[in-house]
Amino acid sequence: MNLKVISGRPVIRGTRITDGLILGLLASGMVLEGIAEDFRISIEDVRTAQLYVAKILGREELVVVEAEA
Repeated sequence: MNLKVISGRPVIRGTRITDGLILGLLASGMVLEGIAEDFRISIEDVRTAQLYVAKILGREELVVVEAEA
């Protein structure tokens, strides 16, 4: 992936395929090879998108605020 973005989302180099699209396809049950073939990208591109999203989510913090009764 590179630093180019579409609607604020990173894209796989030379494409308009966002990290969110890749993650959604994986969540829907597509396999790495199928995504790579359908979008004419490498399996490494798909894995890089997964890794990028995992790193971003790993930096997220959960803040729990309890409402007053």
